[in-house]
Amino acid sequence: MAEVEQVIEGQIGYIRLNRPEHKNAFTLDMIDTLTGLIEAARDNDAIRVLILSGAGDAFCSGADLSIFDEPAGDTAIPLKFKRILTEHIHRVVLAAEALDKPLVAAVNGVAVGAGMDLALMCDIRLAADSARFSEAYIRAGIVPGAGACWFLPRLVGRGKALELLLTGDFIGAAEAHTLGIVNRVVPAAELEQETRALAERLAANSPIASAMIKRATIQGERTDLRTSLDLISSHMGVVLSTHDASEALAAMRERRPAKFTNS
Repeated sequence: MAEVEQVIEGQIGYIRLNRPEHKNAFTLDMIDTLTGLIEAARDNDAIRVLILSGAGDAFCSGADLSIFDEPAGDTAIPLKFKRILTEHIHRVVLAAEALDKPLVAAVNGVAVGAGMDLALMCDIRLAADSARFSEAYIRAGIVPGAGACWFLPRLVGRGKALELLLTGDFIGAAEAHTLGIVNRVVPAAELEQETRALAERLAANSPIASAMIKRATIQGERTDLRTSLDLISSHMGVVLSTHDASEALAAMRERRPAKFTNS
């Protein structure tokens, strides 16, 4: 059985880390496969929303520690470790950012270290009430390698981010929700259903407008207000020229569901 599974149902792509006996700790092969699936989804017009989840009772416990095993005396160790990040792990984070479609995390259990970062790279996060989160890098004597130092301060502020990063403390789903790390907490038995329902709502929207909104939001984090407003005015001009915008307005007037063609 594949350690990263993908199923496409209608307009929703489901990606599941499938190594439950290891709490879905990922190998480099797994992370490369995940990157490839996200990149492929970007170019697949049939997919409008992606859901990322984990098999069993965990979302992802981070990187498999065997990734960092090296024989003593290898003078190329620093370069190899840097390349593990830049040529593998960082690629999935950047692929998620480049994805113009909503990426939803369904956090069903523990999300630890780089596993928590996989959740943070998603656009929207739903968590089971049994989920637990930890930026546990400090416990292993290493630094966060998959974006935590970038994502966390933007969600919870610098002070709380540093507390979580420097202690490696676990927090439960309720606290993660209060802090803004997750968007919604649901009973574990309802997580799959709730995530599917949200994905179906997102998939029913105009894919062009959704892509523009995601781009403007991400780019807006790095630009001043005037630049952001100028960008969105250009986006608006493009969007209003599309068939989908005309269809949306017609559907509103006629009080019927819109049928978007991504054109």
